[in-house]
Amino acid sequence: MTNQKLRVGIIGANVTYGWGPRAHLPAILGLPEFELTAVCTAHRETSEASQKKFGAIHAFHDYRKIINHPDIDIVSVVVKVPQHHEMTMAALKAGKHVFTEWPLGATLEEAQEMADLAKVKRVHTMVGMQRRCSPIYLRLKELIDDGYVGTILSCSLKQIGSGVQTRTSDRTWQKDASLGANTLTIAFGHAIDALTMCVGELSEVSAIISTQVKQWYESDTGKYVDVTSPDNILVSGKLENGAVLSAHVAVQPYHGSGQHLEIYGTEGTLVVDHGETRLLGAKSGQKELEEIPIPARLTWIPSDIPQGPPFNVAQMYRRFGEAIISGKRAEPDFYSALERHRLITAIEKSSREGIRQEI
Repeated sequence: MTNQKLRVGIIGANVTYGWGPRAHLPAILGLPEFELTAVCTAHRETSEASQKKFGAIHAFHDYRKIINHPDIDIVSVVVKVPQHHEMTMAALKAGKHVFTEWPLGATLEEAQEMADLAKVKRVHTMVGMQRRCSPIYLRLKELIDDGYVGTILSCSLKQIGSGVQTRTSDRTWQKDASLGANTLTIAFGHAIDALTMCVGELSEVSAIISTQVKQWYESDTGKYVDVTSPDNILVSGKLENGAVLSAHVAVQPYHGSGQHLEIYGTEGTLVVDHGETRLLGAKSGQKELEEIPIPARLTWIPSDIPQGPPFNVAQMYRRFGEAIISGKRAEPDFYSALERHRLITAIEKSSREGIRQEI
């Protein structure tokens, strides 16, 4: 394995839309240790178009062919969440290493099945919680581990995005909360995962989950469709060390203010401002927050990989590849995802029953 490239097959490689062509394909093409062996979409025409654009060796429009192909080491599942379980389980059964996007499954039970089978098959897995490989969050974790803030006392997270209430009918499937792809699982899931990577896991939560916008308008059909997916998530809780946490993650109709994260401790303060663009900090004795530089050593990938979606995904593929070659575990894997699914399930139960939940 060490003398040859890791051969990747991507399910969900349509050239016109989706996370595959926006993030995964540019990431793989920019990393010399990987080979794009195959692409797969739902139709022959789109798979061949993807093959032509990205230079894959093979093109398939049946995911079973990519999973069972002998020349593929890694299967990347980059499709809608309701399809994750079926395709991922098939890839695991075939003995492939698997990179599945987040959320891992539509439910906790699906995630548990995938994590359990990966353990039985003794393959390496990766789940698309890409903020874990963002240099700014890697530096934030280093500083906290090195005692920059001392003992953590409290932290707060606010992430407000802008929602699209008018969309075409092929983009309204996320209206159904049971399908597992919504503000709670995706926006909140990514945000809380990055935070807990840095400050530790939650031990208890109290939550309100709300659907404030009850309908979306389909511009191509002229119909309004009912929405059950939540768009506002408010959580308060305690970390395992006793620190308190508050989080508000939402998608509002217009002009979301973005992400802001604050961590307060006995010795200092750390702030992530404007998403992943600035890390600020101040120790006791300093008069105000100052920008903290991010060391170049936390960027593991070639400089020609573009910023934006491909960057953190490429960081993850590099970590994944190193784990496969070395035989060591690398996070975030399917068990990392399982932890996050358990937290989301506890948050849903707290909101539904109005009772604080222990994790």
